[in-house]
Amino acid sequence: MTVKEAINVRKSVRSYTQEALTEDELKTLLAAGVSAPVGMAKYENLHISVIRNKELLNELDKNAAEFFGDSSMHPLYGAPALILVSSSETNDVGSANVAMVLSSMALTAVDMGLGQVYIYGAIAGLRKNAALTAKLGLPEGFTPMAGLAVGKSDDVYESRDIPADRINISYID
Repeated sequence: MTVKEAINVRKSVRSYTQEALTEDELKTLLAAGVSAPVGMAKYENLHISVIRNKELLNELDKNAAEFFGDSSMHPLYGAPALILVSSSETNDVGSANVAMVLSSMALTAVDMGLGQVYIYGAIAGLRKNAALTAKLGLPEGFTPMAGLAVGKSDDVYESRDIPADRINISYID
């Protein structure tokens, strides 16, 4: 699959089998993340946590549902892994760097045929829960910013027509 094809078929996948990712699949995803461009090449300002512990995933899911005010929700969609990216910079640059890392991993997951969905709201809820955040063992000064729920899925990526005007574009010559 080309990058252009991966961009075209990419979608948020919200249903997962419970089959664990292989170590090779995880290494491939993480290699994509650490290969992403980061402002001023300050990779030391980022930290990636791979969360596969079912109890902790359930706790994060429950916390997110409470954050959204609907205990029946499952904001992590039952994914068997959450790749969380934290930053020591919580400004725009830090957010952009986290987004680049996650985007690289998301497109790689698509190329591998894995389901993936960008997770932001659940991580905003996590930041409000200091006790739960402490369970992640993040380096001092790092804040969870966003994540990628990822796993095997029966969902299929299909080519789609994307309207060229879905985002307003202006040219300034």
